[in-house]
Amino acid sequence: MYGVILFLHILICVLLIIIVLLQQTRGTGMSSVFGGGGTESVFGGKGATPFFVKVTSGLAIAFFLTSLTLVLLSRRPRPKTAVEKGLQEIPTQPVIPEQPGAVPGQPGPVIPEEPTKGGK
Repeated sequence: MYGVILFLHILICVLLIIIVLLQQTRGTGMSSVFGGGGTESVFGGKGATPFFVKVTSGLAIAFFLTSLTLVLLSRRPRPKTAVEKGLQEIPTQPVIPEQPGAVPGQPGPVIPEEPTKGGK
């Protein structure tokens, strides 16, 4: 899901850059470089200005929506992989090896204390 939204976001960014560069400024704009002088015949008497303004507005709204969606998706914790789950189950305390001949679940042998010197 994240990859699809990221692809759409990049596509919208590229289209937004192209549309902004094609718009006419106070001068002739970049549209005249690509033969924009004849756009009046394609888009009507007002030229392409209202069309480009609507497309720019739509792409700007789509840009903000995909940006917010990407932020919200990146804040969610990503699912753990099988390796991470396996590492989580490993005990953190060292395992003490059992003595040979010991029965599991039974207490080990009792070691008597040494007698102390003195009167006791």
